[in-house]
Amino acid sequence: MQRAIQRNIEGSHSRSMIPRIVVVGGGFAGLEVAKALGGAEIGVTIIDRHNHHLFQPLLYQVATAALSAPDIAEPIRKILGRYPSVQVLFGNVAKIDTEARILVLADGTTVPYDLLVLATGSQPFYFSQESWARVCPGLKSIEDARTIRSRLLLSFEHAERTTDPVEQSRLMTIAIIGGGPTGVELAGSIAELSRHTLARDFRNIRPEKTKIILVEAGNRLLAGFAPELSEYARLRLESLGVDVALDSRVEAIEAQKITVGGKVIPVALTLWAAGVAASPLAAQLGVGLDRGGRVKVGSDLQVMGRSDIFALGDVALFLDENGQPLPGLAQVAKQQGEHLGKALARRTDTGEDLPAFVFRNRGNTAIVGRHAAVFESGRLKLKGWFAWSAWAIIHVYLLVGFQHRVQVSIQWLWRYLTYERGARLIAEERAEPGPPPSPAAEQPAPREALPPDADALPGIARAR
Repeated sequence: MQRAIQRNIEGSHSRSMIPRIVVVGGGFAGLEVAKALGGAEIGVTIIDRHNHHLFQPLLYQVATAALSAPDIAEPIRKILGRYPSVQVLFGNVAKIDTEARILVLADGTTVPYDLLVLATGSQPFYFSQESWARVCPGLKSIEDARTIRSRLLLSFEHAERTTDPVEQSRLMTIAIIGGGPTGVELAGSIAELSRHTLARDFRNIRPEKTKIILVEAGNRLLAGFAPELSEYARLRLESLGVDVALDSRVEAIEAQKITVGGKVIPVALTLWAAGVAASPLAAQLGVGLDRGGRVKVGSDLQVMGRSDIFALGDVALFLDENGQPLPGLAQVAKQQGEHLGKALARRTDTGEDLPAFVFRNRGNTAIVGRHAAVFESGRLKLKGWFAWSAWAIIHVYLLVGFQHRVQVSIQWLWRYLTYERGARLIAEERAEPGPPPSPAAEQPAPREALPPDADALPGIARAR
C-alpha cells in the first residue's frame, strides 16, 4: 500500500507540472498555498496528521461547551476537493531528509519533493517544565478542547457529590496561566458558563461561586493591545468575578494545586495559555532556530540558506519593516499562504522571481465576555459592544464553509438570548482527580431506566 501511495504521488506530479511541491500542514497557511496552486492547476501534495482543518481562534468555545468540535472543523479533502491537481495525504511526517529532498511518514511511506512548504504551526511551550504538560493542558487541538471541557464539567460534578467544604472549594477553583487572548477568552467564557449556564443545574453547590484565577507574569493583560484596552479587559473580567493576578509568576503546577509567588493555591483544573513554541519538525531543517523554535525566513518566505524550503505561520520567524517578528495570528498565516501560493504559481508559469511578502494588519481582536470585546486596528480602538460585533463578524467570515458560518451564527444568537450551551458532554476519564463515586453510583442503572439512545453514546456520560 505504501508503494502504491508513493507511485500515486510521483505519477500525479509527473502528469501535472514540475516542480513537485509538498505542503506539510493543513492550517490556515497550508490551505491557502494549496488553494492558490490548485486554482492555477499546478500539482501539489498537502500532508497533515489530522484529516480536518481546525479554526483555532474558536477552539476555546469548544473547551467551554459553547460550540461543538464539528462547528469549527472541516475535512481537508472536502475543502480541497474542487482542485483536481491537489492531492491530500493523511499522515504524520516523522523525518525530513533535506539532502535527499524526501519526507518520511510515521508508517515508512516516503514522499519526494522539489519544493517544501512547512506550515506545521505551534504547540504549547512550558519553559522547560515538561512535567506541567501532564496536569496543565494547553489548547491547540480538538482533543485538547475535549479534555478541558470534560475536566471542567467533571469538577462541578465532583463538587456536587462531596460533603467536605474544603474539597468542594478546591473543586470549584480554576486557574488559567497566561493573560494573552487565549487566557482572557477562556477566563471570560468559564465565568459566564459557571455564573449563567450552570447556575440552576446543581442542588448542593452554587456554580456562580466558582473561583477563576487568571495568572499573568506581566503588568497587564493583552500585552499586544493598547494599554487602555488591556485595562478594559481586566475590569471586565473582574466584574465577572475573575481574580486577575498581574506581575505573578507560576512556580509550580501539580494535579491539585499551583504555587504562585510562594503561595500554594488548591485547584481542580489548571489551563495553560502562557506560551507556544514552533512545531518540532522545524528543528529537522538543519538551520538556526530562535528561542521559540521558529525558522528565520527571508522577505520571500524562503528559509534562510535553503532555496527549496519555505516556512509559514507560527513556524516561521518573519521580521517586518521595523525588524519586529510578526505575531502568531491566523491573519498572518492566511496572508502568507495566499501570497506564497500565488507567487509559486507565477514562478512556475513565467519564471519570475518571488516577490517580497508584505503583511497588512487588518486589526487584532479578543473577546472578554457577553457583548464585551476589544478591537484595535492602527489608530482605531474599540471596546464593548462595537468591538464584540466586529469580533463576531470577523470570526464568522473567517470560518471555512457557508454551513459552518450559518451554524455558528445561529448558536451564538441562541446563546446570547438564553445563556444556554448545548455542547456539555463529558468524555469519561478514569484517572480524573476528585472524590470517587459512591458505591451506589458505581452500580449500572437498571436497563429500563436508561434513555432510549443510551447505546448510541458509547464512552459518553451525560451532563446537565
